[in-house]
Amino acid sequence: MAIAVTAVFTVIEFVGGLVSQSLALISDAGHMLTDTLALVLTLGAVRLALLPATDVRTFGYKRAEILAALGNGILLVVITVLIFYEAVTRIVHPENIDSSLMLVIGLAGLGANAWGAYILHDRAASSLNIKGAFLHILGDFLASLGVIAAALLIMFFGLRIADPILSILIGIIILYSSFKLVMQSTSILLEAVPSHIRLDSVRRSLREVKGVTDVHDLHVWTLSSGLYALSAHLVVPDQMVSNCAGVLAESQDMLKERFGISHTTFQIECQSCAEQSCVFQSTR
Repeated sequence: MAIAVTAVFTVIEFVGGLVSQSLALISDAGHMLTDTLALVLTLGAVRLALLPATDVRTFGYKRAEILAALGNGILLVVITVLIFYEAVTRIVHPENIDSSLMLVIGLAGLGANAWGAYILHDRAASSLNIKGAFLHILGDFLASLGVIAAALLIMFFGLRIADPILSILIGIIILYSSFKLVMQSTSILLEAVPSHIRLDSVRRSLREVKGVTDVHDLHVWTLSSGLYALSAHLVVPDQMVSNCAGVLAESQDMLKERFGISHTTFQIECQSCAEQSCVFQSTR
């Protein structure tokens, strides 16, 4: 539904921008075109992420959502740079603008974008991929506000320069959101520790588990939005392997309850392995 509405208003705003000579409308139409593509990309990534794991892709296609989020973020940056370029050109060479038509289309676009943002809002909190799509539509919502404000300033005060200036302000807001999205996506792709988890706290909590004497080669990363994984070497007293079942169970339950880490892999040792065997050994 969001794709259909966005696609229709892309055409409406582009035609309206050409007729009214409004850069704000044309810029928003260009942004809405990327939004339509972004929503298609988002939907495709969601479908792809549902596919089961295989012998080749043992984690399945969960990361497809993160790749889509990164693509959306980069797309937002590119379209914002194009808006900045055209806005500067319009400041130097102002255009005559049909403010009445600009206002009508701006109001219609505001309603459509508000509806699209409402649809995606709830799920944006749990999926970085959908958050990317939500930010696209939120950017359009802000752009529609800018179009309305510019139309009113031109209509009542003859300030044609308001059109490109507000386009630049809208672009700055979009650029800020897209930068955060790119940084979050990149962080996940680089296997960084999730922002809400402190590795020291995880290490300390594992050492507090009864039967664990030390923890090393500890890694925590994000597989996909809301899906976190951990691997670690647990040092325990020399004993039968069957006696370690309780240690593993308690460690897994603690990590899931306290940190939301649901996928864990442990290597049990009775003495710390040689440093060279832990390729990515932490400095602590």
